Amino acid sequence: MSSQGYGYTQFCPIAMACEMLEPRWTMLILCEMWSGSTRFSEIQRGVPGMSPSLLTKRLREMQDKGLIERFAGSGKGGARYATTAMADELEPLVYALGSWAHRNIDPLPGLECLDARVLLWNIRRKIDVSALPRKRSVVQFILRERDEPDFLAWLIIRPNAETDLCMVDPKDEVDLFITADLKALTAAWMGHSTFANEIEADRIQLIGDALIASSLSRWLIRSSYAIESEEIVNERRIATG
Repeated sequence: MSSQGYGYTQFCPIAMACEMLEPRWTMLILCEMWSGSTRFSEIQRGVPGMSPSLLTKRLREMQDKGLIERFAGSGKGGARYATTAMADELEPLVYALGSWAHRNIDPLPGLECLDARVLLWNIRRKIDVSALPRKRSVVQFILRERDEPDFLAWLIIRPNAETDLCMVDPKDEVDLFITADLKALTAAWMGHSTFANEIEADRIQLIGDALIASSLSRWLIRSSYAIESEEIVNERRIATG
């Protein structure tokens, strides 16, 4: 029987898993949804390299495969998407793949292809409001990238509310200005460097409220991959005495 044109054409479970997960962007969409995005606009902000038409197509394909569900919205909210139980079984496996890549793949090529919007979209969801000395804080980022205009963005941080990321000046008084090379901020957040090292090298500069600046590493929580790298290093240090 001919099966020409049908993917891997293998009964192997790994091949079948690849059939479901390999279409470009699928795992990144799932990661964005596992991080809390449920609306089309939220998912698109987390994977800005996708066109709206491609994201629509991929969401439909993922729904057909049983990875996500779509719930019709009412009013201004629009439709909402949620991962299924089958997809959620994949979550630890996908993050384990990310951990493997973080440990074993040279990060330098990736640090040459950066997106300030993606970085700040991920940073804003990991802010620890309880570690900030003020009830409400506004942080402006001024990010420099070679041969590009400065990228400006604002985080509006409030207790008991999701941190807002603004690409248009909210006209609020800024408590802390963070001026940084995009590569330096990305490297520090991902764990390839540290905030302390990049600040000492003057690739990240903090201007404004001294308390907020001094507590940066407590309220601006780094990527989970960065935390994992530190734990591995500490375990090895203890093991070797």
